[in-house]
Amino acid sequence: MSPIEVGPVLGVVGWSGSGKTSLLEALIGRLAGRGLRVNVVKHSHHDVELEPPRKDSARLRMAGAAEVMLASPFRVAILRELRGAEEPRLMEHLARLAPADLTLVEGYKWERMPKLEVFRPSLGRPALYPEDPDILAVASDAPPPGGEGGPAWLDLNDPDGVLAWLQKWMR
Repeated sequence: MSPIEVGPVLGVVGWSGSGKTSLLEALIGRLAGRGLRVNVVKHSHHDVELEPPRKDSARLRMAGAAEVMLASPFRVAILRELRGAEEPRLMEHLARLAPADLTLVEGYKWERMPKLEVFRPSLGRPALYPEDPDILAVASDAPPPGGEGGPAWLDLNDPDGVLAWLQKWMR
């Protein structure tokens, strides 16, 4: 499956604590409320544990299973143990997703894809957009910088405004 089949893919990038997840939560709620199917890939630098170590699925993983699918009437999760192998590339993860109208990727700021940056100057970290030509828009709680050109500047505190930009981009 190619990324085309999972719909357009937009990265949402920014420093930790900038509000990426909160913005995504607001956008996804609005999009899903309009009947759109939205997939999300969230990158974590931390170990991810989805079940207590004594549960059957964890015991099977720890026994050596390469992948364990945990299936219920409510959700399905696939846990793949890398066991020292290189972390899969984003494209491999996208290929495993079901078709959607939009796939949002939180993190993976090093990957080449269209991106929306969430930027809060109060964090004391530099903006990413000056060094990343893939950033199409910046959602910020600060006024836009002076000068011509550059990415679209969106009000981080106006999720409906960010949604309007997103829907225009999707078209």
